[in-house]
Amino acid sequence: MEGIIIKGIAGFYYVKAGDAVYQCKGRGLFKKDGRKLAVGDVVQIQLNEGSDALITEIRERKNSFVRPPIVNVDCFAVVFSVTQPEPNFSIIDRFLVMAEKSNMDIILCANKVDLAKEAELHKLESIYGKIYPIVFLSGRTGQGIEELKTLLTGKKCALAGPSGVGKSTILNALEPRVSVETGEISEKTKRGKHTTRHVEIFDTAFGAMIFDTPGFTSFEVLEAEEEELAQLYPEMQEYLGQCRYDNCRHLKEPDCRIREAVAEGKISQSRYSSYVEQIKEIREKSKKW
Repeated sequence: MEGIIIKGIAGFYYVKAGDAVYQCKGRGLFKKDGRKLAVGDVVQIQLNEGSDALITEIRERKNSFVRPPIVNVDCFAVVFSVTQPEPNFSIIDRFLVMAEKSNMDIILCANKVDLAKEAELHKLESIYGKIYPIVFLSGRTGQGIEELKTLLTGKKCALAGPSGVGKSTILNALEPRVSVETGEISEKTKRGKHTTRHVEIFDTAFGAMIFDTPGFTSFEVLEAEEEELAQLYPEMQEYLGQCRYDNCRHLKEPDCRIREAVAEGKISQSRYSSYVEQIKEIREKSKKW
């Protein structure tokens, strides 16, 4: 019988197959092979009378992540707040690079628009509007929720973003049957307190499956290689190969078409600054190794 792992707690895996959910154990063979089961895995299970079901096979994965341990993600919804706290574009761009590298559909979810000024919304549109679909949301009022549902339908989607930006509130708005504890903003840091405690994937009434992922609040973009980083910025792709040097890294090299595009306003300064920051981090990591 084939199903999908929807939750893993204390050595047990909960597999949804058809309309039923089975408590399962993994075969010892997986441990010997160094394979770890993860939420999102499509697996074969064997039902045992009077005991837990057994996971006997893992299907090939579309993609996988270590922190949090989820696999087979179709769509990445990067959630950030327009205000309270203000968006950190460097962090947003880290999430976007990770999603691009994993070959997923990407949606930007700009939350708390009910608290935002028009200039703040315009800034977001100017940076990302030509690159990714942006849904302007209010988890509190419900604005944009139906639009987001349309984009997510039929997909397994992960909500990611810094803590305190309203991921749990949006998840509750998307699927009211799912009661996710929503966190408060710390008065001291003006950042969010962690509220989700384990990874799980939820079925929704509108035809999507959504990963609830406590670990998708920060990560290292450094899994990307220096020579591939520019390819993970969609707006840079049309200019690649037009620089004087074939191995141009678009930093200080003369006759760099990417930097010219930044100066011309065709690539945003904010995005280019994130690229430069990430290149430096990748180089620092390579020195340590």
